[in-house]
Amino acid sequence: MDEGTKKQIVNRLKSIEGHVRGIERMVERDEYCIDVIKQVLAVQRALDKVSSAILENHLQTCVTTAIRSEQPKERERVIGELLEVFETATSL
Repeated sequence: MDEGTKKQIVNRLKSIEGHVRGIERMVERDEYCIDVIKQVLAVQRALDKVSSAILENHLQTCVTTAIRSEQPKERERVIGELLEVFETATSL
């Protein structure tokens, strides 16, 4: 992962961490449940964006390199990893 992408992802994760701490405070203060749920959903969307950014980077680097490789086992391995990730995501 290039340094620019890594920095962007780390910054997003730090922001998410702050939001999670905010949710924790909301729960401790017995704030309105719907407000807490809205914040949880916002964190879930932010995590989805992080996952998408990491996946995009992986596709543009590791997967592209493996697909172009002369080694069939490497291509099969990377394709298998991608399928596994999508199967896990769809079964949640």
